[in-house]
Parts: sequence; structure tokens; C-alpha cells
Amino acid sequence: MPTTFTSGAVRVRVPATSANLGPGFDSLGLALGLHDDVAAEVTAGGVRVAVTGEGAGELPGDDRHLVVTAMRAAFDVLGAQPAGLALECVNRIPQARGLGSSSAAIVAGVLLARALVADGAARLDDAAALRLASELEGHPDNVAPCLLGGFTVAWTEPAGARAITLPVAEAVRPTVFVPGERGLTSVARAALPAAVPHGDAALNAGRAALLVHALTAEPALLLPATVDRLHQDYRAEGMPATAALVGALRAAGVAAVVSGAGPTVLALSEVPAGFQAGTDWRRWELPIDVSGARVARGRLGHAERDPVAAGRMS
Repeated sequence: MPTTFTSGAVRVRVPATSANLGPGFDSLGLALGLHDDVAAEVTAGGVRVAVTGEGAGELPGDDRHLVVTAMRAAFDVLGAQPAGLALECVNRIPQARGLGSSSAAIVAGVLLARALVADGAARLDDAAALRLASELEGHPDNVAPCLLGGFTVAWTEPAGARAITLPVAEAVRPTVFVPGERGLTSVARAALPAAVPHGDAALNAGRAALLVHALTAEPALLLPATVDRLHQDYRAEGMPATAALVGALRAAGVAAVVSGAGPTVLALSEVPAGFQAGTDWRRWELPIDVSGARVARGRLGHAERDPVAAGRMS
């Protein structure tokens, strides 16, 4: 069946995400109320990408942009490539900080491509979109909450990634501490050993199961539920400031973990009013995004173009 592209622009809003949440390595994730907005339309030729906000002046403005890369992969699945593309990106998710900026770009690209094909939803349903986004990212823990919203448990089967969403207890109020320095997931993964002690693996299995209960029903258990021995200690040497802040928060009774591969720190329980992280950290209290990625017709409006419209930055 021939592929028909729609006329006019489509836009998508995608949330930041925090993965792992301590013991849930490569499986647990949470969508946060800080968003990137991206609009795209098919053109007669060439690729143009305009970026405002995070990454402006740094990210490529052509086919090398990650949103375009994801769109191209989705168009291959959908049956044809358009002659050209024009994108407008308003980025609020910090780049390379452990808040899912790459997953947001990938999910945005997959959903924009799908929306630009007349019968795209029939050719690439949500389950297939999750599988494709996970293949592009390499693991599903960030793309799942970005696509679906809320608290997600993701896993991979021979056929590809799958995920479920679970409701989060109302008392859970995430706070992120974002440093000025950046980190790379590839570097953080390189710090992990090829094997871990059986006791550490057993401890993490128990704490990950407890974390699901703590996040959905009993937040008072979040501090013991967020103990991890699979990845955070191994990465501490490369992120000493992150490790120190996690330790200080936990000593104060806060369920703090490394967000994704870091260097951002995520607190899942209330941070004491007098706690001082220091001037090197931006502190944002963010709601949980329960909707996930949202697609609409038309170009970005005034609110979407405001760099602080979706999540106040300070």
C-alpha cells in the first residue's frame, strides 16, 4: 500500500524521565513534568531543524539531529521517506544530565513520523512505537515512561520491549537536583562490572520489588526501597559530587538516587526545608507526568515556544 503524507504541521510534547530509581536498573522509570515541544512538517526537500532552549547552538540542524534520526527510522517502518522535513524544537529537558533527553527526542521523532503519515497509527501502533523507540535508545527504561507517562515497569522479550504503567501514591513528590556538569550514559555504563556478587543481585531484586509497593501504596518505605548495589556505587568515582549529594540526602532521611546514568539526583520523598545542596545544583520540584507524550495538529503556539512554559526553571 502506498504511503500518503499528511499536509500541515504536527506537534508533540514529550516529558523528561528518570530511570532506574535506585534498584530498578534498566527497568523502572518515572515521567516528570518538564517537557520538550517539537513540531514537524513534510517539505519539498532538505532538512531544517531550529532549536530553542537546551542545546541551542550545539545540536545539529540537519539529518544528524536525533529527532530526525528517529523520524527516519519510523518512516522506514511506515513505508516511505518524505522529500524533506522542517522541525522546530523547544527544549527544556537538560542535555546529558540523566533526565531522558535522548529518549524524549527519540519518542518525539517516532510519534511525529507516525502522525505525518495518513494511516500511521494503523501501521505503527503504540506497542510497535515502544519497541522501535527502545531499539533506537538501546533499553526501554526511559522511553517507556516518556511514551506512556507515570511510573512504568519495562522489560524486553525476544519480540522487543514491553511496558506497563502503575499509579503513583499521591504523597510522592519528586525533586531533582541538576548540576551544571554533564555526563554521558556510555561513560557511566563503561564503569559497570561484567558481573556482580550474587548477594548484591539478590538485594536489588528484593528492593526493586519493594520499590514498586512503596511508590504505588506505601511511600513511607521509599528510603529502604531505594537501596541499590548494582550500579550507583560503581559510578560514584566518575560522579563524586553526585554520590556525595545522594549520601547527604539519604543521611537526612530522603529517598535519593542517581537519576538515570546521572549526574542529576532524584529525591522521591520530601526534602527537609533547610537542606542545602550548594550553589552547583539547580533544585526543581516537578510533578509526575501521568499523560506521557501528546500529539496534536498544527505548529507550536506561543506557550509551547516559551522556554519555561512547561516546567519552571530556576
